[in-house]
Amino acid sequence: MGLIRRWHLLLLVVIAVLWWMGRSPSSSPHTPSALPQPSLLPASTAVLQQDLSPVVEQPFGEYTLHLLAEFALDARVLARERYRLGREAELSPWDFALGWGRMAEADIARQFTIRQSGRWYHWRTDHLPIPQREVETSSANMHLIPADDEVRQRLDGISTGDTVRLRGFLVEARGQDGWRWRSSLTREDTGNGACELILVTEVL
Repeated sequence: MGLIRRWHLLLLVVIAVLWWMGRSPSSSPHTPSALPQPSLLPASTAVLQQDLSPVVEQPFGEYTLHLLAEFALDARVLARERYRLGREAELSPWDFALGWGRMAEADIARQFTIRQSGRWYHWRTDHLPIPQREVETSSANMHLIPADDEVRQRLDGISTGDTVRLRGFLVEARGQDGWRWRSSLTREDTGNGACELILVTEVL
């Protein structure tokens, strides 16, 4: 009986080891599986976008993300805000107010005071260094969804004034109860609905 018990114990140990080795690495609870990789390469001081047709659906935790367009951005962080409350914060913990083109130039960016609240951003300056329309079309408040834990850590380490390159997808997020949160698909709009909602797959 002692020999049989030892064999049973050994068998249980082997099963436990095999189960442990077969576990997938720990990751963010929202990490998507088999996420397609964007093909766009970010160019200096540029925003690149390629609409997807048909739209790709991607399960993402308790949500479904509809990938609307590939997106790549090279910009300066004009301000950033961390959010912890609300449904949107479950997907997007941060908003980055980003500037590209001349709004990414340090001597121009420093002339603006940026304020963020309620998923909006507001800018103020004593003297416009560039035309107002250029400010509106070369800066935006962008909601960032980290695709995995590595991206989350990189985004969390970015500070105001840093230059950053992001790659990913503009998305529409949908909840099981019909809730929706949709990205703008143009840099020409302002006001309500003008922010980008980005699934960030790479931070360069």
